[in-house]
Amino acid sequence: MSEVIDTAVNDDTPAVDGGTAAGGGTAAGGEEPLRLMAVHAHPDDESSKGAATMAKYVAEGVEVLVVTCTGGERGDILNPAMDRPEIKADIGKVREAEMARAREILGVEQRWLGFVDSGFPEGDPLPPLPDGCFALEPLEKASEPLVRAVRDFKPHVMLTYDEKGGYPHPDHVKCHEVSVEAFEAAGDPERYPGTGEPWQPLKLYYHMTFNKERILALHHAMETAGLESPYAEWLDAFEEKKEKRANWDVTTRVPCADHFETRDQALLAHATQIDPNGFWFVVPIDVQREAWPTEDYHLARSLVDTELPEDDLFAGIRERVCL
Repeated sequence: MSEVIDTAVNDDTPAVDGGTAAGGGTAAGGEEPLRLMAVHAHPDDESSKGAATMAKYVAEGVEVLVVTCTGGERGDILNPAMDRPEIKADIGKVREAEMARAREILGVEQRWLGFVDSGFPEGDPLPPLPDGCFALEPLEKASEPLVRAVRDFKPHVMLTYDEKGGYPHPDHVKCHEVSVEAFEAAGDPERYPGTGEPWQPLKLYYHMTFNKERILALHHAMETAGLESPYAEWLDAFEEKKEKRANWDVTTRVPCADHFETRDQALLAHATQIDPNGFWFVVPIDVQREAWPTEDYHLARSLVDTELPEDDLFAGIRERVCL
């Protein structure tokens, strides 16, 4: 097993330093496919973060699994056209059907962990989170089904959020915690007994979807094209909200502009959450492709040698698996 590379320079969670090497030595046969697992808090998160990356890898023959921690039962209806009593009354089932359509569009497998959405607390002071919600589950209880999923699917790479969740939704923060726990525990045969044979993923990444460099590039591209940028207010508030964001460098930019349309179709599948006339679709795809043709990540953990910056989530892994 290769020496651990810990690139998480300002994360208090230790890097993996033990466990069973990915594939348990079976990767040398040359037939094993690459596998990518993306862990998300709610249905729709997989389409707003890393969707074009997943579509790219699916097109290349990589097996991709989206793990969705909660059913999104407490999510607001953000598309006015879907704000109807019958949808509100059965929002969990509606979001389940939306997720089914999105995963079909992306070409990925998908698994529910079965936890209950915590909702996004608002107000001053913030109200308490509801009993039984995902964010209040003890770490081991919340992590156990993800460890099981890792040992079953056997990903070489995992994607998740940073320690502040990308934005401070309690389910996103919990998603980070269980993802790190599963990455570090799944390869240890003494941890989480009864959840399958040990499997050690080789790399863990954080999504960097809304990094400032990307937002600035898209903002200036819209102005250059003579179009109104949707990012002016974002940029004005960027420094004010700095303390609410984790401070990570982008280490990995995955070229995936050819799959932006697939990403947008997957977003639209989440009709309760995505307004087709809203923010997500203001910047024309050709402007996006020219200004920022990648999706971006921070390499938080690696058990393989890799040279930064990267343009491939499987850098350092292909050589081990695809022999």
